Amino acid sequence: MSKSSAINRRTFLGSAAALGAAGLALPSLAQRFDPYTGQPIQGAIPGATPDAGAVQYDPNADQRHNISSFQGQDWRPHFPNLTNGAILCDLTSRAVHFWSEDGNTYKVYPSSIPVSEDLTRTGRTEIIKKVEGPSWSPTPEMKARNPEWPDFVPPGPDNPLGTHALWLSWQYYRIHGTHDTRKIGRKSSNGCIGLYNEHIQELYGLTKIGTQVLVI
Repeated sequence: MSKSSAINRRTFLGSAAALGAAGLALPSLAQRFDPYTGQPIQGAIPGATPDAGAVQYDPNADQRHNISSFQGQDWRPHFPNLTNGAILCDLTSRAVHFWSEDGNTYKVYPSSIPVSEDLTRTGRTEIIKKVEGPSWSPTPEMKARNPEWPDFVPPGPDNPLGTHALWLSWQYYRIHGTHDTRKIGRKSSNGCIGLYNEHIQELYGLTKIGTQVLVI
């Protein structure tokens, strides 16, 4: 495949694998700014969405993976009970915690978090929909700012939602996978919480419609 055809194939996005293969050949595109968040995009390609293979950085934030505060949690300070199970998305430690309804299963996963405060939402919500092999569409605001973006991206390696997605009751907010593993542990999303694909697959299997979610 020629360099030009590779770039054309990735007009919309560069998946992590594609960037690994050709990203070094695109240094002139590395300082592009995302018009939605205003953040610089590292490894960006023309037309790429910020949640689809290009990593954003908050210049005022420590961009190291936040491992020091990645530790276990007790559900009791955060939830009155474990009815339907519970998920805690801790933005400080950049981790997602899950407790099963019977309390016998506890999981903790590293996550990506929103890139800026204006894209961050906190509080209580719940899972209202579960999708394996999700498709993706830009929000109306994203589309207005970026009319060149496609209206629809089907499931697959170029999809910014990864292999599985959990819809929250908040419009446009998801807990989902990502094919770009560089995002995990960083401020790198447009509002959603991202997990490694193998972790979202496991969490998908553990959760149900109605599982409690708290973002702090």
